[in-house]
Amino acid sequence: MRLFGIDAPEGRQDCRRNGQTWRCGDDARAKLRSLVEGATLRCTPRDTDEYGRSVSVCKNGNTDINAEMVRAGLALAYRRYSNDYVDEENEARNAKRGLWGGEFTPPWDYRRESRGETPRPQQQVPRSAPGSSATTKPTSSSSSSCKIKGNINTKGEKIYHTPESPSYADTVIDERSGERWFCSEAEARAAGWRAANPRPR
Repeated sequence: MRLFGIDAPEGRQDCRRNGQTWRCGDDARAKLRSLVEGATLRCTPRDTDEYGRSVSVCKNGNTDINAEMVRAGLALAYRRYSNDYVDEENEARNAKRGLWGGEFTPPWDYRRESRGETPRPQQQVPRSAPGSSATTKPTSSSSSSCKIKGNINTKGEKIYHTPESPSYADTVIDERSGERWFCSEAEARAAGWRAANPRPR
């Protein structure tokens, strides 16, 4: 199961604060464990990812686990899919909690770098520059009906990914570089995008 609307540091990910490296991924995992261990959770599915996992909002009583992770500064609002937790992120940033007490790479950029892909511009999120990073300024305008991702690869090819595409979950849309969302495949093709190639069998 994945938590809807948020993205947390990877378990192996490091961040920096006060000039020192700290294991922000470990702290995020520990925070989540403290919120769920021994509890009876009520999880409401909101989506299903490409691996068939439920993407849900989980609550411990009246406590929204997803919101608490963001409020603690140990997860980010995942604006790529939802703006549900933007207020909690702003609260954590203003209070310099967790990640916001130093410098960090957003987890989606960290994963891109780990795969050897070119990182997006401004992947570092300094505490002194709120509003200038991908985590404090939405980079997508997706809606419930417009979920097709129009990506531009390193060769300049315009390729669209439907939710069924193998690389859909890993594809990040950066509208500042000309990438965009589409509401239908016909719209994407009319704009000059082609469908992603299927994964070889």
